[in-house]
Amino acid sequence: MRSMNDFPTAKNGNPMDYQQEVEAWRNQRLAKLLAEDGWATLVGLLWLQPGENSFGRAASNTISLECPALPPALGVFRVQEAGVWFTAAAGTEVTHAGRRVTVIGPMASDTNGSPTVLRTGTLSFYLLERGGRLAIRVKDSAAEARVRFQGLRYFPINEQWRLPARFEPYVPVQTVSILNVLGMEEAVHSPGVLVFQVGGREHRLETVLESGMQDYFVMFTDLTNGQQTYAAGRCLYVSPPSAGTTVLDFNKAYNPPCCFTAFATCGLPQPQNRLALAVTAGELKYQGSGH
Repeated sequence: MRSMNDFPTAKNGNPMDYQQEVEAWRNQRLAKLLAEDGWATLVGLLWLQPGENSFGRAASNTISLECPALPPALGVFRVQEAGVWFTAAAGTEVTHAGRRVTVIGPMASDTNGSPTVLRTGTLSFYLLERGGRLAIRVKDSAAEARVRFQGLRYFPINEQWRLPARFEPYVPVQTVSILNVLGMEEAVHSPGVLVFQVGGREHRLETVLESGMQDYFVMFTDLTNGQQTYAAGRCLYVSPPSAGTTVLDFNKAYNPPCCFTAFATCGLPQPQNRLALAVTAGELKYQGSGH
């Protein structure tokens, strides 16, 4: 499975090669963000209750969403102990994997990385699980946030922010609690800590293992947050260590999805990942109507 770190790399130490590497990474970052199912298309996060949950644009539904692309009544999600089923309303057209469906279930959630994605018109929606609760995530390829996207801005590329890091593993791998923007806590696995130096001082960042990913995920804050960069922090991926070391490339630090939409469920950086330095590299604060 590809990560945000899995993009073209420089073949030698030539500064121009590194410049091109980071620019290629930025281009692919933007393409992924603005894809038909990218984060800029997110328009809804609707929490389900046990039993029947009618779904549509009309306010009379159990879960409703004011979206022109959504019919007044699209169907019903039925939440049972055995799983979640969806039944399409008469006269609507809902597809899965290119085929029209009337009833489908049990729906796979996003926890394994391959949820059951249903579509109608420009909308797609699927089952999401967070903190033991179930929700429907809705995306619209015609979303205003995607159509009117104002672009990404970055600090100038500076190879001095591409830093060697020593890896200190947790033995065994630890389970840590991550708080998300909705106030929910989620248990995740941490393989260990990255130790690096800036200006002769040592700093530490705890890593996280995401489901289905090989690269380590890092969330962090620094002294630029709230001014030059997104207030809640930024993220980056690092390759698994080889012989106890790896590379932290802050030029590839990027904003989490909650920077662009109110409907994301981003995790927040661990308290120990608050860096007492200004990381003047990577993605700047988004200037659009994001969050």
